[in-house]
Amino acid sequence: MGNFQRTSYFHAGRASELQSGDRILYRMLEILPGTLSWGTLILAVLLSYFTPVLAAIFIIAFDLYWLLKTIYLSAHLRSSWRRMRHHMNLDWEKMLEPFTYGRIFHLVILPFYDESEDVVDKSIHSLLSSKYDTKKIIVVLASEERAGEAARQTGRKMAIKYGQSFYRFALTVHPKNLPGEMAGKGSNISFAARYAKENILDKEKIRYEDVLVSAFDIDTAPYPQYFLCLTWHYLTAERPSRSSFQPVPLYNNNIWDAPAISRVAALSATFWQMIQQERPEKLATFSSHALSFRALYDIGFWQKNIVSEDSRIFWNALLAFDGDYRVVPISYPVSMDANLAPTLWQTVKNIYKQQRRWTWGVENVPYLLFGFLKNKKIPKLLRFRLGFVQLEGFWSLATNPLIIFLLGWMPLILGGEEFNATVLSYNLPLITRNIMTLAMVGLVVSALISWSFLPKRPAHYGKKRVVYMALQWVLVPIMLVFFGSIPGLDSQTRLMFGKYMGFWVTPKHRKS
Repeated sequence: MGNFQRTSYFHAGRASELQSGDRILYRMLEILPGTLSWGTLILAVLLSYFTPVLAAIFIIAFDLYWLLKTIYLSAHLRSSWRRMRHHMNLDWEKMLEPFTYGRIFHLVILPFYDESEDVVDKSIHSLLSSKYDTKKIIVVLASEERAGEAARQTGRKMAIKYGQSFYRFALTVHPKNLPGEMAGKGSNISFAARYAKENILDKEKIRYEDVLVSAFDIDTAPYPQYFLCLTWHYLTAERPSRSSFQPVPLYNNNIWDAPAISRVAALSATFWQMIQQERPEKLATFSSHALSFRALYDIGFWQKNIVSEDSRIFWNALLAFDGDYRVVPISYPVSMDANLAPTLWQTVKNIYKQQRRWTWGVENVPYLLFGFLKNKKIPKLLRFRLGFVQLEGFWSLATNPLIIFLLGWMPLILGGEEFNATVLSYNLPLITRNIMTLAMVGLVVSALISWSFLPKRPAHYGKKRVVYMALQWVLVPIMLVFFGSIPGLDSQTRLMFGKYMGFWVTPKHRKS
């Protein structure tokens, strides 16, 4: 490993944490994503007013690009679905027979804040359903001091109930208001991992290379063969201690209880992760992920002063190891909760806040670009490719749905009488409609695949609920705009003006 880890900006969370010269450069990079997105949208409006013919041609070309992109992504989605079904049907215990894997421990960190005892209990209980030897699983239930006595009481109950079920079961209480830390998942799981190192691994002389760390959300329930599958991928990886391992998040714990808008948001997140599994060169860690304790220790654990710790850990490792780090897709699922609150309106607000927190991953763009400028040991082509992929991804998220579903009509509205009298003006809505109709065929693929993820329909829901499940996909255009572009622009605008976000904990609510 190079000296990059020891530089002052390796764990920087924002421009203000750097020295004056670097601070200006980092601040400019923070402004860049929002500038590109807002510049694109403003330019589309101006072109519609001043040169509507050019704007109309651009919109038609953009719609064709969107159609081709939809076909491309749908093909990857179908391929990923087939691969995941294959992996779920494999006997991973048999796959591991050629290996001596009894030395491999799994450290599962379960951070929680004020979630109910029921949510915490079900998550821990799901680990007991694993086909992996539970005496090779170390569980750290990580609570927050700021959550109060109720959280500590939940932890004590879980320790009494499950303390003898695993190799070790530890409770941690992350202190509040520690210097240099943001209240959030990153600081909590980093504290928990350090505790496990000092009090379990080091004391019992367990090699760091023999420990795989799974950083779960508290609602995560791994499918039965998850740890077997993860172990196989670790033992067969080309550089196991230079790799993270990414499962597919299925938000189906409570999918039948969630309203349609929440189901579409949840399934869309799953589909995107499935598509990324087929494009590992573009894949970064997300949500519940795994990596070797050796890599985690070498880079100083999760960053404690940012929101998007799940993806930042990958970029930390990539920069620390001079580009010699990758994400291995394992095409095997873990189950999580869809967004659900006591009322529909609160659910809608929570979906928006969750999407905004996810799109706040744009904070990684200045960090990554700044690191690429500083660390010249990383190959130039890799720096260019990864920088472009990240910048283009957040730009597309914030602008593409708005251009397609809203700004596409701007030439007709702003173009004036002269443009509206042209043949192009007459044909623009027809061409756009036909292209978008073809693109929506991808929704059929999504709908069909989504059925394979559904758990058995609860007895208290009738067949009408099944019909709603089929019709929910008409919400996709609305979802792309109001829960894709708008929270994306919200995040990028906040970053532009230095209005940094804190960590928002998604409430976990389940119907009785």
